[in-house]
Amino acid sequence: MYFDPMYLLFVAIPGMLLIGWAQFQVKGTYQKYAQVESSLGMTGKQVAEAILNKMGVQDVKVEPIPGELSDHYDPSAKAVRLSEGIYGSRSIAAATIAAHECGHVLQDVKGYKPMNIRASLVPAANIGSQLGPILVIGGLVLGLSPIFVNIGIALFLAAILFHVVTLPVEFDASNRALRIIDDLNILQGEEHKAAKKILSAAAFTYVATAISALLQLAYYFMLSRRQEN
Repeated sequence: MYFDPMYLLFVAIPGMLLIGWAQFQVKGTYQKYAQVESSLGMTGKQVAEAILNKMGVQDVKVEPIPGELSDHYDPSAKAVRLSEGIYGSRSIAAATIAAHECGHVLQDVKGYKPMNIRASLVPAANIGSQLGPILVIGGLVLGLSPIFVNIGIALFLAAILFHVVTLPVEFDASNRALRIIDDLNILQGEEHKAAKKILSAAAFTYVATAISALLQLAYYFMLSRRQEN
């Protein structure tokens, strides 16, 4: 079995700590404001529908889905899908997350290029994140030609690119959400500050994932150099 303490010390442990901290932050912030009802008392579904109405979007439906924080916009199905804790909730968290997903709808309507690029990268990223590490580690363990390691790194780069492109997509959706919240007065005063905290915590999870993936890529490059020498 292949084991490298360098991977544990400089990739696995830092990556797990970073992602774990990000998830802890987003869940803690979400749970805090999921208990606080917004002053307007609109459900997540009502917020999403009001925003779509304001944007003049008629072909996107709002649907409930199971799970916690599983909310997303599916451009292929033209559907904003809100988790159980968001769809029928009147909380500040529900309004904020519903608005964020509608931010993605607006990106789709406006033809926001990074969103289109990210969508086109999904197949390559899925293959790269699974097959890339296998080729890198397998090539080293089995003593195969360096070309296998290099192909693995090239494939993994597709996954890295996906994570990097995700950052502007998510930040932009959050900025759009905050502007929409202001325009429609969905959240007011201190509620708006709470929305910023929720969106900032959520954004950090994407930053943490990207950093973790970059650490892994750097490790693969190091292995490639070691094999060549």
